[in-house]
Amino acid sequence: MTLSPSATINGSSSLATRQIHAGRGGSADSPTQATLPVPIYQSSAFEFPDHASAAAMFAQTQPGFTYSRTGNPTVAVLEARSADLEGGIAGLALGSGQSAVAAALLALVSTGPGKHLVVSEKIYGGTVDLLGDTLADLGVTVTYVDPTDASQWAAAVTDQTRGFFLESIGNPLSTLADLDAIAEVAHEAGVPVVVDNTLATPVLYRPIEHGADIVVHSATKYFGGHGTALAGVIVDAGRFDWEARPERWPQFTSPRERWGHQSLVDKCRGGSPFLHLCRAKFVHDLGLTLSPFNASQIIQGMETLDLRVRRHSDSAARIARFLDGHPAVRRVHHPVVESSVDHRIAERDYPSGTGAVFAFELNCDPERVPEFVDSLRLFKLVANIGDVRSLVAHPAAMTHCRLTEEQRLAAGITWETLRLSIGLEAAEDLIADLQSSLDELQRTSPASARTSDVESAQEARA
Repeated sequence: MTLSPSATINGSSSLATRQIHAGRGGSADSPTQATLPVPIYQSSAFEFPDHASAAAMFAQTQPGFTYSRTGNPTVAVLEARSADLEGGIAGLALGSGQSAVAAALLALVSTGPGKHLVVSEKIYGGTVDLLGDTLADLGVTVTYVDPTDASQWAAAVTDQTRGFFLESIGNPLSTLADLDAIAEVAHEAGVPVVVDNTLATPVLYRPIEHGADIVVHSATKYFGGHGTALAGVIVDAGRFDWEARPERWPQFTSPRERWGHQSLVDKCRGGSPFLHLCRAKFVHDLGLTLSPFNASQIIQGMETLDLRVRRHSDSAARIARFLDGHPAVRRVHHPVVESSVDHRIAERDYPSGTGAVFAFELNCDPERVPEFVDSLRLFKLVANIGDVRSLVAHPAAMTHCRLTEEQRLAAGITWETLRLSIGLEAAEDLIADLQSSLDELQRTSPASARTSDVESAQEARA
């Protein structure tokens, strides 16, 4: 069950207001209005007023909360607030960002004649694991393409393609996708576009306004902001027409006994058949449940989302510029750097900044990388992003370690690539930490710079 934002909040164009108030019931006696902060409904199940109500809710003909595996009043506020901020018609919260991505993609390929996805080659390593292992076991095939080149997406489409998947800002290289052009290709082919907007958040970018049909988040990251709780969110734009080619989408257009011998598009007129399938099938059957306590942690974080994200992003831009000028750094992957191939898209689509996660390559021999990482003091070696604390990760050895060498190089990741997630510390302190370690690396390194693995591979292909 998803609670609709009140008419007053719907009328506000201010994200700062909506991130605090959206998703609460409109009346003072609403269950979620009992206290000023959103209360935690730490209950596994809910009492029904009578037998008829219980039967109707289980038959999915009457909305209501039955069991916290599939719906909870605290979680419902997070769902509605996320949908409001992204500009969608409804949201679904799950136990992690990974489960949000998995459920969204399973909804497209688990049923029906097509099991092919076109995917950006510059995405989080855990998503590559999901696509290349678990979904591959289910017969799903993937074609990886450049997120900045819409022609590659068009060339990859087949009759079996059932969706496009990309990240608005790619992890870990801060790659920006030309979403408007990619969405045009997808819709011409009659398939939906799923966009992971974790790194941008709706503060910096709203994919639905650029053609996305489904938006997913690891709410663990910036929505929560403090690294204390796992959560994921799916938001449906409500625009994709599943009935335009019904034979492609039997999971939505064919009557099923489970839906009372109706199709989901008939059952959910005015709502989201996509999210109904994700909730009633994947969350219910697989238990991809978000706890009400974790939902509460994420909701509290969202109340300061715009303040934090703008600070994160501004500091990251300062640090990227510093790194770009240091001789111990071979390359900085951040759109603020004028040599970046993403600089044009950043100026066009990201006027408020491009987030706080980016990567850079050390100009050193590979064996020096661990030494550099261990020398940092403020930057913590952590496999996470979006925390108030600044974090560093070594993708080739950590988050992207299971990619093949070919996949890793296609993604632009060398052994010398390090990912930073810039926190809320003073930018000058973070720069000082990096400078101290970089200066020592430069002082003790050979004078000649080593060509990166990616550059060598590109030269070989040329």
